[in-house]
Amino acid sequence: MKAALNSGLLRRLGRQYFLFSLLLLILGVIINASLQQNFFKPIALVGLLRTYLPLVLLAAGQTIVIIGGGIDLSVGAIVSMVNVILVTRMGADATQSQVLTALALGLLAGTLAGALNGACIAFLRFQPLVTTFATTSIFAGIAVWILPRPGGSVPDFFMQPYRSAPLGITFPLWIILGVALLWWYLRSTRFGRYLYATGGDPYAAYMSAVPVEWIKFFSYVISGLMAALSGTLLTMSIGTGSALIGLDMTMPSIVSVVLGGTALSGGAGGVIGTLLGVFILAIIRNIISFANVPSWWQTLVNGLVVMLILAGPGLWALIRGRREA
Repeated sequence: MKAALNSGLLRRLGRQYFLFSLLLLILGVIINASLQQNFFKPIALVGLLRTYLPLVLLAAGQTIVIIGGGIDLSVGAIVSMVNVILVTRMGADATQSQVLTALALGLLAGTLAGALNGACIAFLRFQPLVTTFATTSIFAGIAVWILPRPGGSVPDFFMQPYRSAPLGITFPLWIILGVALLWWYLRSTRFGRYLYATGGDPYAAYMSAVPVEWIKFFSYVISGLMAALSGTLLTMSIGTGSALIGLDMTMPSIVSVVLGGTALSGGAGGVIGTLLGVFILAIIRNIISFANVPSWWQTLVNGLVVMLILAGPGLWALIRGRREA
């Protein structure tokens, strides 16, 4: 009977990576709290949310692309491009109308970047990995052209909402709640159903009259828009610009998606799991920092820990297979 119970538990864990991610998050919180004494204090939690909020939006857009069977390596470069557009178009003394104009340009640039990726991949049948690797250089080059050296500033009133707490709830929580609600709505729409079908089996989806090309195209458009919003929030957070600031965000966005249970093969997963994945990644980095790991080892340790965690589903499947055998 005990063996049957263990087998049933393993089977459920193997099917529900979401549960695995949740257990991993709880374990990470426990370890982090033991190392960081003020971890549960509001100021520490809010600081963590503010730090990783741009990654939440970036990973959410990446999730939609991956569910649709693609991948987007250019999101970090789009973040940088939008960041420098906002900084150079605003300035510390910008008026409200100038801020709105800069925001419109930044969001438009991110959306057009996503549309370029989508058009090349969906209609010209380019490989997603190669295409978005190439457009990374294009968008990063545009960012360097706009702002060759780090610097610039934005008005204080533009940054103020990022540190506000409407109705007593910190701004990052409102954004995270909004992302979750938008995903819940999108998943229930025809586009959401078609997205899973396209990522799961594009040929079968095409034979079932699913507009596979347009679904892929719009998944990249959404990713570009989310990257633009991520760049906007990042600018609100730091108040300055750099053409390289977003490049290191691409890999964490993909790792967060995988940690949240979305299969890189497409057709499975969701944004809610990705939110858990972002928090897991944030806590891993916190643990490494508070464990007094020397700075020159942190990148190596971070990579090894993430690789071990990503191996979790495979280990569960291996254990489950041996149990059933």
